[in-house]
This record gives sequence, C-alpha cells and structure tokens, in this order.
Amino acid sequence: MTPILSKSDAADLVVAARIRRGLSWSTIAEEIGAPLVWTTAALLGQHPMTAEQAKRVCTLLGLDEPVAESLQRQPSRGTDPAVMADPTIYRFTEALAVYGPALKELIHEEFGDGIMSAINFRVDIARRTDPDGDRVVVTFDGKFLDYRW
Repeated sequence: MTPILSKSDAADLVVAARIRRGLSWSTIAEEIGAPLVWTTAALLGQHPMTAEQAKRVCTLLGLDEPVAESLQRQPSRGTDPAVMADPTIYRFTEALAVYGPALKELIHEEFGDGIMSAINFRVDIARRTDPDGDRVVVTFDGKFLDYRW
C-alpha cells in the first residue's frame, strides 16, 4: 500500500497545474462554489475539502486520485518559519505587531471581555483603486467569543 500524498506535495501539484492551465484561484473557487481565500488556503493545505470539492478541483486541474485523497485530509495548520520571512507574509506579522494591541483594546471596548474567533472566521481580499497606487483591502470577519465563568 502506498502512503497518502502529503498536503504540501499535493499543494505543489495543485499550484503547478493551476499555473500550467492558466487558471486563477478565483476561477477554481467559483468552480467549487466556495469563498476565494478559503479555497486558496485549502488548496495550499490549510483546510480539508469535501470529496466533491476535491474531485471537482482535480478534474478541473487534470490531477489524479492521490491528490484528491490528500485534499480531503485534516491538516496540521500553521506555517513553516521560513515562509514567515516572505516579505508579503511578514508585513501581516508586522501590521499585527503594530496594530494588534490597539485592535485588542478596541475589541474589548466595543464587545467586552473576549476574543475574535479564528475558527468561526471569514477572510476576504479586494483591490481598491487609489491615485497614489492601488490598495490591498483585507477583511477579517471573526465571531466574537466572550469569556464566560
């Protein structure tokens, strides 16, 4: 019996097939009827897909059953520390280092004692045109979870 393809190996195959077929992440997300950022994260190994989603993606990308099988597995979430050094990813870390304490204060002021869920969570990305250069708009939409005793 052969081992199940790792999520990172499956992600590499997905990325290669997407590029070679000239497909955008949004095209793939539309094909499976799922949100863009969630779909991209799932195909990069951070979420499990349903059997139907995995089958549709693999059909679209011309990938075989071992990839579909891997896409359905429960992930070990997180990122390799080397990936965190990527300038785009590091900017998010930097933004949260600078604005995280202020966001925490504002969440507590508005909602009370609690946190924003990263499990019951949505994230979206958009482009906003600006005379000084286009802006990246990232929206975090997490359920408020109050501390209860």
